[in-house]
Amino acid sequence: MNKVTSADGTTVAAAHSGDGPAVVLVGGALQHRAIDPSTQQLVALLAPDFTVWHYERRGRGDSGDTLPYAVDREIEDLAAVIAAAGGSAAVYGMSSGAALALRAAASGLPITRLALYEPPLIVDESRPPLPADYLPRLAALPAAGRRGDAVALFMTDAVGVPAEEVAGMRQAPVWSAFEAVAHTLAYDGAVMGDTMSGQPLPTQWATSVTVPTLVIDGGASEGWARTSVAELAELLPAGQRRSLDGQTHAVDPAVLAPVLAEFLRG
Repeated sequence: MNKVTSADGTTVAAAHSGDGPAVVLVGGALQHRAIDPSTQQLVALLAPDFTVWHYERRGRGDSGDTLPYAVDREIEDLAAVIAAAGGSAAVYGMSSGAALALRAAASGLPITRLALYEPPLIVDESRPPLPADYLPRLAALPAAGRRGDAVALFMTDAVGVPAEEVAGMRQAPVWSAFEAVAHTLAYDGAVMGDTMSGQPLPTQWATSVTVPTLVIDGGASEGWARTSVAELAELLPAGQRRSLDGQTHAVDPAVLAPVLAEFLRG
């Protein structure tokens, strides 16, 4: 595990392995090395062809968490990792990490190719939008010491897990690891902004995100997620869509890796 320093002085933990063109992986909500074996599998599958950089987003694992939080600081974190990777890199983002990668590309980071797996954009009425008070509640709960309730709110309102299932999840060993990074769920909420409100995608992405972009969904994912992927791929001038048969939001790294590798080779 290496350490890179972001523009505001925050230390960002980043590991890299493999040999070849640089690829940076951006995790989604709750994802960090302690509880994310699927990303470790993806790293191993890509490493024969690429130098794969996997970093822990601020507030997670061994990374620092300088306050106050701002989405721009997370973009600077990614910029610091790309600089450590050689000054430019391809970027793969998962879920809300895909939304962060998209925002980073729109801000002009030196991203050569962009791959996104199911950024959780809500672009129509096929599922309820997030409640207007979702983000303030999500930020307030950890501050009040109710970290588990923050995770539960995220699971029910953002992910759509039934409340009775979440109650059972609270008994799982991984729940304590979720609670450890519960404060960062508000960061993911800020990254998503108003893109989970059921409104059309931001039109400025059509002019600000011009790098070749692969937007991927699972063929067995919910309809709203697949619709948003299709619309995003159509909006981006160098966008293309790929659906993975039988996959859901919890994509199998063994299915995903060859698709990513083919695209990232150019």
